[in-house]
Amino acid sequence: MTATYPLRTIRADELDAWARMITTTYGQDWYEGGLRNAAVSIEPGRTIAAYDGGEIVGGASIYGRLMTIPGAVTPVAGITLVAVLPTHRRRGILTAMMRKQLTDLHESGGEPIAALNAAEATIYGRFGYGVASHVAEIQADKKLLALRPGTDLGDGTIRLLDRRRARPLLEKVYDTARRTAVGWVDRTERFWEARLADGERVRDGGTALRFAVHTEPGGEVTGYALYRSKPRLAQVIEVAATTRQSYAALWRYLIDLDAHAGLTYDGAVDEPLKHLLTDPRAARTTVIDNLWVRLVDVDRALTARRYSAPLDLVLEVQDTFCPWNAGCHRLRADGGSVICERTRDRPDLRLTSAELGAAYLGGTTLASLAAAGRVEELRPGALAAASLAFRGEREPFHPSGWAFPAF
Repeated sequence: MTATYPLRTIRADELDAWARMITTTYGQDWYEGGLRNAAVSIEPGRTIAAYDGGEIVGGASIYGRLMTIPGAVTPVAGITLVAVLPTHRRRGILTAMMRKQLTDLHESGGEPIAALNAAEATIYGRFGYGVASHVAEIQADKKLLALRPGTDLGDGTIRLLDRRRARPLLEKVYDTARRTAVGWVDRTERFWEARLADGERVRDGGTALRFAVHTEPGGEVTGYALYRSKPRLAQVIEVAATTRQSYAALWRYLIDLDAHAGLTYDGAVDEPLKHLLTDPRAARTTVIDNLWVRLVDVDRALTARRYSAPLDLVLEVQDTFCPWNAGCHRLRADGGSVICERTRDRPDLRLTSAELGAAYLGGTTLASLAAAGRVEELRPGALAAASLAFRGEREPFHPSGWAFPAF
């Protein structure tokens, strides 16, 4: 007889037991307050657990956020804190939790897409998630870093501020920058608290966070850099700028930091930094998967975004995990007008929900997926038209690991 493990939302008095399960699963010791940042930011009503009798043996949570997508901003269900105890693996618990999350979103008319940072790249594809953005892990030898002669740095100044004075300035810059940066999400009070958490365990041998703020001559704040110092290393956590001049000035500041032989930063695949350098090879990059996207409801999700070229085609979507998406959908887009609806017309492209998720943010192209045999063209010319229309102006980027933090 196959055992069953009931799923339900956790009660407030179960948070510590749930947190111990999470840390145990991820190979960490529990310590008092170890998930306090998560406790501040999670939504208890959207945090589920699997039970074996009275014991919590698995869990998953959702953060409700707003994400910038091509041409628009849309609600997104940020999937996080997904875990199953080692003693209960391969019993269908993870699949049941994933199915419950997506089914609940569909039946409630919740967020049209779900997104996550994957701890392992082999897990979530079977649930219909696709790699929608990548991150460039940048490592640089600082003695080789120099900006190109004539780089426009503007007339602004950079000041180091303490956390109290910097915080409201950071919030304003970030909120302006994220509205045009595909893959970025909003940050309300609770998420800023989690983002700027800076205890000893977070520092991992480094200093406290430093807050470098860029201000224009008239007083307008147009950029900031968050970083900390480690032994002979500048660890750049986040750079946000609303002008190209402030972006360049912040990087000159970071490059010129004393007592650091190296510099690290996780940025976009098309990060402008390398184009500012006299030697682009000085910033060595390793590209890995960043954000995985799942279309909860195909029609609602495809209608939410905008497209870079007019489009009229029929998509045959295969989706065994969320069967309500399976079938043919006609997508028509022209400027700000987008319609996606069920149809019985002959399909132009055949693909699964994972491919749609991968292409959704405008980074991964349908053409590249087709070259790998993952998208089938059924009408000549349909693939090229769709791949162009789905493409974004820039590579999507999601500030790694922080919109939907693990713990």
